[in-house]
Amino acid sequence: MAEEKKCCCCGTDGVRYKKRTEEEKKTLLNRLKKVEGQIRGIEKMIENDIYCTDILTQVQAATSALNSFNKVLLSDHIKSCVANDIRGGKDETIDDLCGVLQKLMK
Repeated sequence: MAEEKKCCCCGTDGVRYKKRTEEEKKTLLNRLKKVEGQIRGIEKMIENDIYCTDILTQVQAATSALNSFNKVLLSDHIKSCVANDIRGGKDETIDDLCGVLQKLMK
């Protein structure tokens, strides 16, 4: 049976936490490092006076990579945190999820 993922929202410092597996961390961090590299590349393009549309193409690639990161993180959040909270009777998590989705769809 698959290990149930728990969301710990009871940090004493007012910050909510989620314990992630090493594989989850690795996947998310690798995606962020890819975006970071793309941003550095864009900076160099500007420093080297590269043509505008070529920079815009690279910006779109970085945006796409961030969107991909969001999809992975959101999927994991729904499958673990949201599902566990709903099973535990914390229906306010649905409102929280709806708020996050509205922000992501701007």
